Amino acid sequence: MMASEETTVVLDREKPTGPEAAGPATAAKLGQWLRRNRRLLLPLVVTVLLAQMAVAMVSTASRQTPTIDEPVYVGTAAVSLHEHRLRYNPEHPPLGKLIVAVGVAVADPQVDLAFSGDQGQVGRHLLYESGNDPWRLMLWARLPVITLTLLFGLVVFGFARDLVGARGAVAALALYAFSPDVIAQGSLATLDLPVTGFLVTSVWLVWRARRRPRLWLPLSGVALGAALATKMSALPAVPVLMALAAGSVWVWHGRRRDVPPAGPTTPPARRGTRSWLGTALPGARSWLGAGRRGALLGAGAGAAVVALTAVAVVWAAYLAVDPRLRWTPEQHIPAAHGLHGLLVRLMPFPDAYRDGMRIQFAFENAPWKGFLFGRLYSGPLWYYLPAALLVKTPLGMLALWAAGALALVTVRRLRPAAPYLLAPTAVLLAAAMLGSRDFGTRYALFMPVFLAVAAGCALTVRLRWTPVATWALVLFVAASSMHTYPYYLPYSNEAFGGPAKTHLRLHDSNVDWGQDLGALADRLRERYGGKRVWLVYKGSGVPSYYGIHAADPRKRPADEVRGLLVVSDSAVAKATGRLAALIHSSREIDEVGHSITIYRR
Repeated sequence: MMASEETTVVLDREKPTGPEAAGPATAAKLGQWLRRNRRLLLPLVVTVLLAQMAVAMVSTASRQTPTIDEPVYVGTAAVSLHEHRLRYNPEHPPLGKLIVAVGVAVADPQVDLAFSGDQGQVGRHLLYESGNDPWRLMLWARLPVITLTLLFGLVVFGFARDLVGARGAVAALALYAFSPDVIAQGSLATLDLPVTGFLVTSVWLVWRARRRPRLWLPLSGVALGAALATKMSALPAVPVLMALAAGSVWVWHGRRRDVPPAGPTTPPARRGTRSWLGTALPGARSWLGAGRRGALLGAGAGAAVVALTAVAVVWAAYLAVDPRLRWTPEQHIPAAHGLHGLLVRLMPFPDAYRDGMRIQFAFENAPWKGFLFGRLYSGPLWYYLPAALLVKTPLGMLALWAAGALALVTVRRLRPAAPYLLAPTAVLLAAAMLGSRDFGTRYALFMPVFLAVAAGCALTVRLRWTPVATWALVLFVAASSMHTYPYYLPYSNEAFGGPAKTHLRLHDSNVDWGQDLGALADRLRERYGGKRVWLVYKGSGVPSYYGIHAADPRKRPADEVRGLLVVSDSAVAKATGRLAALIHSSREIDEVGHSITIYRR
C-alpha cells in the first residue's frame, strides 16, 4: 500500500501542473486566436496606440493652466460665437478658433460682450473675471483639438499603409502617437497641430489622386484650404501642393496613355506605349502628342482645382463667422511695403486675412530675443530649429526619420512618394528657419508628423536586421515618451538630460509656456505655507486666482526681496539686469513641472 501511494505521488509530480502547464497552453491558445482573428489584430493595435495617446493628452490637458496663446484663441472663439463678427486676432484666420469654439459652446461660459479690452485681455477676462471656471472651460476648449489630433493619427496610418502596408503603418502611427511634441501641442487649444494635420491630409489625398484625381484632388484642396484658414504658416505649402497635384494628374494621364485604345487593330499582348507604337495605327504618334498636350492641360487643371478649392474654403471659414464679413480691427494694422505689400495685395482672400498677413510681416521685422544652449541673443538664428529639434526629438525617432528618408530615395518602388513627403517638409522647414521667432519646435511640428510616415518606410529596406532594429527603435521612442509623462512640453531626449535639463538649452514653448501655474500654487501651499513669495511668471494665467499672492521683485530694491523667489524658466533664460542679479544671489531649492524654478533668499 505504501509502495502504491509512493508510485502515485511520483507519477503526479511528473505531470506539468499550475503555471508550468498553463503557460504553454495559454500561449498556444493565444496563437490560435490570433491566427483566427488576424483581421481584428490591426484595428486592435491602432485602437491601443490611439487610446494611450488620448489618455496622455486628456490627463495632461486637465492639469495644465492656460498657456500664453490659449486665452487669446478661447476668448476670440467665445466672442465670435456670441457676436458673429470678425473682431479679434486677425493674424490668425478663424477656422482653428472655430474648432476651439465647439468645445467653448459646450462649456457655455458667461461672456461679457461689453468688455472693451484687447485680444490679450479678452481671454483672461473670460477665464478669470466673468464668473467662469477656468479649469472646466480650458478642458472643453482643448477637447476638439485633442479629437482632431487622434483623427490625424488615422491619416498618418492611412498614408503609411498606402505606401508600405500594415506593418509600416503601425510603426508610423506609433511614432506619431508617442511623439512628445505632438502630444504636447495636441493637448492645447492652439493652432499648430490643426494646421499640421490638415497639411499632411492634403498631401496624402494628392498622393491618392495619382489613381483617382477627380475624387481626391478636390478633397485635397479642401484640406489645404482648412490649413490656410487655420494658420498663415501654411502659405509656403501652396505652390508645393499645386506642383504635387499637377504631378499626380500627369502620372494618371501616363497610366491611361500606356493602355492603347480598344479596337481590332490593337495588339492584345503589347500594352506598353513604346512597344505598341511600332505596330499600331499610322496615327499613333500624333495621338500620343495629343495625349501629352492633354496631360499638360490636365496637370494645370489639377493644380488649379486644388488652389481654387483651397481659396473657397478660406472664404467659407470667414463667412461662417460673419456672413456679412464685417471687419473692424481692434488693433493697429501695420503697412506692408515692397514684396510683402505686393504679396498681400495679390492674395485672393478677405480683407481680414490680408490685414492678418500685414501683422505677421510686422512680427517678422520685430527684434525678438532667443535663447539656445545657454546663449541669449537678438534676432533669428537660421539653425535654431534644427538644433531645437535635435534636443526635443526622441533619439529613436531621429534615427527612424533618417532611415525612412533614406529608404524613400533609395528603394525603387518608394521613389515616387519621396517628393510627396520630403518636398513639403523641406519647404516648410526652410520657411520656418527663415522666420524671426525662435520660440519653439511648435513652428516645425510638421516634422514629427510628415516624417512619421517616412519612418514607416524604413521597414522596406531589405536587410536581415531591419525589422528588429526598427521595432527596437519604436519601443525606445515609446519608453522615452512614457517616461516623460506628464511633462511633454519641456521634453528633451536622453542625450540632453531629459525634461529636467531642457531649460538650460531652450526657452519659451520648448519648456515654459505658462502651463504650470496651478502646480506652482499646489507646491507653495504644500511645502512653503506662510513664506513670502516674489514671482516673475511668464504666462497668461492670473496667479491670485490660484491662491498665489506675490509681488514682482523687479519693482523693489534687492535688499527688500526676502523669502521665496519664484521665476518661470523662460524668464530665467532671458534674465538681465536686476532680475539676473537677484537670481545669481539666490539659492535654488526646488522646481515645478520642469518649467518654474524656486529660489530661497
